Amino acid sequence: MTERATERPLVDRLSPGTAVMGIVNVTPDSFFDGGRYATFERAAAHARELAEAGADIIDIGGESSRPGAEPLTPAEELQRVLPVVRAAASLQTPVSIDTYHASTAEACVAAGAAMVNDITALRGDPEMAGLVASSGVDCVLMHMQGDPKTMQSNPSYTDVVDDIRAFFDERMAYAVAQGISERRIWLDPGFGFGKTVAHNLELLRRLGELAALGRPILAGTSNKSMIGAVLNAPVDDRDAGTAATVAVAIANGARAIRVHNVRMMARVARVTDAIYGKYHP
Repeated sequence: MTERATERPLVDRLSPGTAVMGIVNVTPDSFFDGGRYATFERAAAHARELAEAGADIIDIGGESSRPGAEPLTPAEELQRVLPVVRAAASLQTPVSIDTYHASTAEACVAAGAAMVNDITALRGDPEMAGLVASSGVDCVLMHMQGDPKTMQSNPSYTDVVDDIRAFFDERMAYAVAQGISERRIWLDPGFGFGKTVAHNLELLRRLGELAALGRPILAGTSNKSMIGAVLNAPVDDRDAGTAATVAVAIANGARAIRVHNVRMMARVARVTDAIYGKYHP
């Protein structure tokens, strides 16, 4: 058993209110902030800023997953993220590595990451489940129809929430069979990943049906295209719409929110938590 595996699951180490996951994209082409934090110095400084702004988890990724994005090799990804993970791990905020490559995850866990955020839900690399199990870190299983290059071509579902629930049932069973503790599994419905605007809005309205699975739900709606479609707003003018989706996600059972503007959305989360009795001022 690794030293990491002896720690309590991350969900048990966080405060009882809604957790705020701050995003650090070490990429030149992410949909919202591509290129803004593409250097080590800028990314490491941004991680510190997010921690100071109230992030409970810092999620570091090196490969864009925007619609149409081309995949990176694990070596390219690791070169981007590993120095930033090392720097962020020196903070007092848990670090998540956003990757579906087991080799990247292994190096980043060794450097201090406490969570693996896998957009393929352990389907992208056959070694990932074993790595997560043996290292004893938490993991996020995200739903995605297709892959980033093709996912928005023609997404369709019999029932978007029922289909995603069945997907999570299967993926959780697989993860547990591979030795991952159920207590370390988080679920991300994958807003914007192989879903139309109507799918995303219905998923947000019915998020409680996924929360009923008993695992913490991570809602990643920040600045997504569904907000742009509703408001007819560009990607840099979607904070108000993001705040609305964050509040609704929390009201419907989200345990954590994944956001770009940590300071603002942490305040939205705090007020929403107070309304629903998760936080007492």
